[in-house]
Amino acid sequence: MVRQFDDDTQTDDDLSKSERTRGDILAAAACLFRHEGYYATTMRSIAQETGIEAGSIYYHFDSKDQILSEVLDIGVRALYEQVSSIIRANKGHPERFRETFAQLIETHLTYLLTTSDYTSANIRNYPMLSDEARAPHRDLRASYARVWSEFLEEAKEADLLRRDISVSAIRQFVLSAMNWTVEWYDVDRHPVHVLAERMSNLILDGMSSRHRADTGGSKMISHIAYKAPEATGKAAKTRSDILLAAARVLRDNGFKATTLRQIAAEADMQAGSVYYHFKSKEEIVDEVLNAGLSDLLSGVSAAVEEFHEPYDHYARIATAIWTHLDFLFKASEFTSANIRSYGMLPNHFRERHGKIRHDYGRLWDRILRDAQKDDAIRSDIKIVPLRQVMLGALNWTVEWFDPNRTGADGYLSLPEFSEMLIKLLLEGICNRADPTEQVQIH
Repeated sequence: MVRQFDDDTQTDDDLSKSERTRGDILAAAACLFRHEGYYATTMRSIAQETGIEAGSIYYHFDSKDQILSEVLDIGVRALYEQVSSIIRANKGHPERFRETFAQLIETHLTYLLTTSDYTSANIRNYPMLSDEARAPHRDLRASYARVWSEFLEEAKEADLLRRDISVSAIRQFVLSAMNWTVEWYDVDRHPVHVLAERMSNLILDGMSSRHRADTGGSKMISHIAYKAPEATGKAAKTRSDILLAAARVLRDNGFKATTLRQIAAEADMQAGSVYYHFKSKEEIVDEVLNAGLSDLLSGVSAAVEEFHEPYDHYARIATAIWTHLDFLFKASEFTSANIRSYGMLPNHFRERHGKIRHDYGRLWDRILRDAQKDDAIRSDIKIVPLRQVMLGALNWTVEWFDPNRTGADGYLSLPEFSEMLIKLLLEGICNRADPTEQVQIH
């Protein structure tokens, strides 16, 4: 049999080979987009990863944008169809809520971490794309969000979810906790189903040993004795301006797509002038990343030091969460740049800043272990995974919460948003009639 395409004849074998090559190109691109980022990936690198000549790629795709669009679509469509199928099969059975929720968590995490480079590529690249590149994929992503919302809404109507927080906020919280795992979870060390079970139980019931956690003694950032150092002198001020400009560019574009020219333009100076203060882009980025982590560690440490034994554990944890979010959105542009760009940094950058990340993790581990020792945190929770999931849920908020929209259509302010996340992390998403009820271990 012969098929006709634009006056050229192709046999079934030819067509099959062409389709296979096309699929290989998409798979190679998905892998590169996942690990290197869209902006740092070139058509040449995609061809090389595929094992074909660079020019041959244009026989199958007109541009890198076309490849990206197909990768993004594949990344969400298969996940959407699988999750939709699970929800349809359990619709009208609220008694299966916990079981279904756990199944949905494991499905999302499996696609994100093991099954599909396409899904990971979508999650990691979409936030940094232009509005034009995002536009064709908004409907599908909205459909995926909608099936989660419908599932959670049914649970709320059955009085299974807490009523003081909207379904849309709960959905965003759940997806945030899962999506950040692509930045830290090592599937070679622990199977996904272990992470899924722990995450499901934490999200449903919270970390508190009681469902209602009193955080009335928490302290806001304005009460905390931490202040970032200010630059003095003209040279120091210019240097500081360059670093702030670099933080903004790095936050929006990622490491590999950030250039000295872009940094100079953001700082409103000539590109050559940057070299009076820094030897290279790498030196600038290195200082930005270090400042982001140093600010965060210093700020949260200062917040925790406001508390003395015997600790008010819920207030202490709430204050640390509140401070983390304040640095992420308000107090330090370096912190948000670090968080958003971390996933695609070269290994040598990660290694250089590994110690301070480790110090920050240890600070949180101490806060959480102190609380668990005094029975404020459930005894069945392992502290390190708890900290990773919790910080992941907080860090991913930079991709969807906009503190500048305060007051628009009931949009939450940063303090209100922080209080909401604190409730969800401490108390979980489930409803319980008795506020003194002890959380059951599953």
